[in-house]
Amino acid sequence: MNPPDDRNRPTTHPRPVTRREQAKAARRAEILAAAARQIAQRGYSGVRLEDIGAEVGISGPAMYRHFASKSDLIDEILLEVSERLHDGGRAAVDAGGDPTEVLRRLIDFHIDELVTKPDLISVQDRDLWSLSPQARHRVRSLQRRYVESWVGVLLDHARERGVELEALEARVRVHAMFGLLNSSPRLPDFPPDRLRDLLPRMAFAALDC
Repeated sequence: MNPPDDRNRPTTHPRPVTRREQAKAARRAEILAAAARQIAQRGYSGVRLEDIGAEVGISGPAMYRHFASKSDLIDEILLEVSERLHDGGRAAVDAGGDPTEVLRRLIDFHIDELVTKPDLISVQDRDLWSLSPQARHRVRSLQRRYVESWVGVLLDHARERGVELEALEARVRVHAMFGLLNSSPRLPDFPPDRLRDLLPRMAFAALDC
């Protein structure tokens, strides 16, 4: 039997997004940004759905049209940032180059996330305990894979320099470096352009061997 001829199959096109759907997605993104801001400032337990709704001009009951609960909201916040970090880390590695170049690319990517989305990083760093069990499992898995991307590159960097570095120490170095970088949203006010210059040098010094 001859395989089916794909040329005879009807071409399918994605359904255009309606203005109503665009407006709903924009409103949802606005709610998530406000939630991240408030949770970063006051902690998960110190924020109510009504507080978040008030910031974006939505009544408390109307918030439940977008999120069933505060737990659903923080699940989405932390799943989204964890997926973006994981995918961005993989892209930085897959772009190739020598290990030192890849390591610097990873550092630049992570710092760009820190500088442009400090609220999300703060919430991720402090409020994992607030996630539902299913979301916590997914976030932890994404975080482990993100760390292992860094560990692999750091081991390659060490080998290129003729340094014997065990995987456990590489993992410790990466976690310590994340601790250093992820504390930056709590630092005293500092010009973002100078922070972008300072943090990569500090991160590379913490990892280099």
